[in-house]
Amino acid sequence: MDRGVVITGSTRGIGRGLAEAFLERGCKVMLCGRDEDRLLETMDAFSAKHPGRVAGQICDVTNGVQLDNLWQAAATHLGSVDVWINNAGAGLPRKPLPEQDADAIRDLINVNVTGTLLGCRAALKGMRGQGKGFIFNMEGFGSNGMTAPGMAAYGASKSAISYLTKALRDDAKDSGVKIGVISPGIVATDLLLDGYDFESAEWKKAKRILNILGDRVETVAPWIAGEVLKAEKDGIRIAWLTGGKAASRFATSPFRRRNIFAGTRADAPKSGK
Repeated sequence: MDRGVVITGSTRGIGRGLAEAFLERGCKVMLCGRDEDRLLETMDAFSAKHPGRVAGQICDVTNGVQLDNLWQAAATHLGSVDVWINNAGAGLPRKPLPEQDADAIRDLINVNVTGTLLGCRAALKGMRGQGKGFIFNMEGFGSNGMTAPGMAAYGASKSAISYLTKALRDDAKDSGVKIGVISPGIVATDLLLDGYDFESAEWKKAKRILNILGDRVETVAPWIAGEVLKAEKDGIRIAWLTGGKAASRFATSPFRRRNIFAGTRADAPKSGK
């Protein structure tokens, strides 16, 4: 395949899973993250299996200069940037807005909204120069206007991404650059788990639904990578958890026991029990 792929926030969770999936399909991948130790560990792990096709760059997506530097490093190491995925994201505990920490809300908006805006800016600037490329943004809870208790800030940030993705197509018109969106559905990552108190009644209730509708990174990421590499149409939406799939899972849930949290901290034995 030999395409150049940049994935922000690619040292953990769905971002790391996507990086591995693209490498398995013969792509060259530029990793990025804020934690240098985690970035180096991820680069070493992937380079051992895919020598010569992995590069990495420290990058805080809320910093436009660092994102411009990420583009330059990717163009140098990959040759061209065919796919740029704005994956880096942050979450909050599921609590009513008045109980949320003001600084934590600001950090979430900076990463999820400002980070994606600046990522689109850097990628579109670079891809205009190439005359081609595909930019993908990541949907999440709130992208379709759905609401739930404790999700006001996160949902608002993802609602903004839906608007941004549509508006970006106007800015990319006639440039050769295409814009798409990825909806990974419910995936058992730290971003999901950080929102819950595992001792709460809310978690016990939510866990049942999450085990019906959710999946693990190693299930979702390879499928998404394959769909991204097949994508040709501007404005494409790549969605793992469709309405039909959700309905089918609910219908068959009495006959299928699933535990997407096996091996995670959400499935660990509770102290004293």
